[in-house]
Amino acid sequence: MATLTSTGTWLSDEQKAALRATAEAIVADGKGILAADESVGTMGKRLAQVGLENTEEHRRFFRQLLFTTDKEIGTYLGGCILFHETVYQKADDGTPFVELLKSRGIIPGIKVDKGVVPLAGTDNESTTQGLDDLGKRCAQYYQDGCRFAKWRCVLKIGLHQPSPLSILENANVLARYASTCQQNGLVPIVEPEVLMDGSHDLERCQTVTEKVLAATYKALSDHNVYLEGTLLKPNMCLPGQSCEKKYTPEQVGEATVTAFRRTLPVAVPGVTFLSGGQSEEEASLHLNAVNVYANQLPCKRPWKLTFSYGRALQYSTIMAWAGKPENVGKAQEVLMKRAKANWAASQGKYAASESGAAGDSLFVANHQY
Repeated sequence: MATLTSTGTWLSDEQKAALRATAEAIVADGKGILAADESVGTMGKRLAQVGLENTEEHRRFFRQLLFTTDKEIGTYLGGCILFHETVYQKADDGTPFVELLKSRGIIPGIKVDKGVVPLAGTDNESTTQGLDDLGKRCAQYYQDGCRFAKWRCVLKIGLHQPSPLSILENANVLARYASTCQQNGLVPIVEPEVLMDGSHDLERCQTVTEKVLAATYKALSDHNVYLEGTLLKPNMCLPGQSCEKKYTPEQVGEATVTAFRRTLPVAVPGVTFLSGGQSEEEASLHLNAVNVYANQLPCKRPWKLTFSYGRALQYSTIMAWAGKPENVGKAQEVLMKRAKANWAASQGKYAASESGAAGDSLFVANHQY
């Protein structure tokens, strides 16, 4: 009688233990992730905000600013996602960035997808490329000090979007990526992002998010991915950027946690939300509301609900820096403040209200990294 391959049985007990330990460490004790994996082009847009040319040295200097922040930052951050270039860069004193992060108790990770491409036969939908040489790249990144990876797929909400084809294709791409990562010792962060673009309401986003997550975890099961050695990086359930109806953080928290309770296996150690174009303050308030709602449920929630923020951790930081060496200390204080705020929000303990840059909208239509 034929038997089915069980989830994770193609990994040794030692491999599974290492993957699980890494995944749990990244999200332990309210910790989250700094997403510093912007591509060269996207970093150019960040630098342009402070009047700097997009050179390798300027990119290196800003990442050095982030990674030389006081070691207290390791209390609030469990992981940091890097871009390929950044893995191999060094600080002024010759210390590799990967080692700077490790010395702060922050686990280095790597973005491994090669960007979104059009999905033929759909209405302007997409899939993500980069699978062909993924195994070889993952093995090299592991050797070079990374212990987790990230791959982003993008889905849009429209009158006839996302299509069944888009949902299925992106779910299978994420599952293939995840199994390849685990074969090479990297914890895969699975990121099926439902974009904020559009005028849809909160209820529509929740419905789509549930369908996308259900398909994603069906695909991960089909590919025998070891869920205990993975993390999820989803969108929160939010109304579209152009939606006229306004919702409270409490409504966002309830919709988001409800979507997870209906679709997310309890074996997954943690959820590391993307900010998705929310302002820094919105991202913190909504993360807090998600945890407050989850904490009051009669049954204990099984997953850590934390953050994997890029723009929502770095925007105020880069504005405080303003491209000037004398502002490095000030900018690092801002980064520490935002990291601590989101660490508190990951425990449902954030109540502060910010003004200034933290309240600025960070939405970018059809955002690409």
